[in-house]
Amino acid sequence: MPTVSVYDMTGKETGKIQLNDQVFGIEPNKTVLHSAVVNYLANQRQGTQSTLTRAEVSGGGRKPWRQKGTGRARHGSIRSPQWTHGGIAHGPKPRSFRYALPKKVRRLAMKSAFSLKVASGDLIVLEKLEFEQIKTKEMIKVLNALGADGKALVVISQKDDKVIKSARNIPGVQTSLVNTLNVYDILNADKFIVVRDAVEKIEEVYR
Repeated sequence: MPTVSVYDMTGKETGKIQLNDQVFGIEPNKTVLHSAVVNYLANQRQGTQSTLTRAEVSGGGRKPWRQKGTGRARHGSIRSPQWTHGGIAHGPKPRSFRYALPKKVRRLAMKSAFSLKVASGDLIVLEKLEFEQIKTKEMIKVLNALGADGKALVVISQKDDKVIKSARNIPGVQTSLVNTLNVYDILNADKFIVVRDAVEKIEEVYR
């Protein structure tokens, strides 16, 4: 079983915690991780881009010149795709890029992401994360104490507006609940900071 240190909000080590092998100690499957990231990014796409076909461009109802006898190529409309100001052939139209991965693949991807962060030493377990009031300075102080200088993902077990609002204005810092975690955010973060209660919830969900 992987063992990691537990820290308090001042960055002082308060003990150790043994993590579940099935969740935090598997061999990361890079193929599945890639599939999960591509799926997440595809699902984020708006799919609103649109071009006009020859039927949608105004004008072009009259045949520009007669079919034969002019010596020029035959044309039926000045809005054909080969004309300047003509319609677009095979251009993008609004559509959904959304698709779903199988449940087993999604679970394996999450466990692979957790295990990757443990193996790289980027998982930090916090004893607790509580603030008396919404204060960005306090959150920055905690992150600096934990050595989280770059991008960080902070996972809490239940919604806490004081923590969420204290962190939301810091560039590169995101907060998440256990049930809203995704592979992309975990891999994108330099430091994966999880409150001890949230670790237990993660093990309960993904075991």
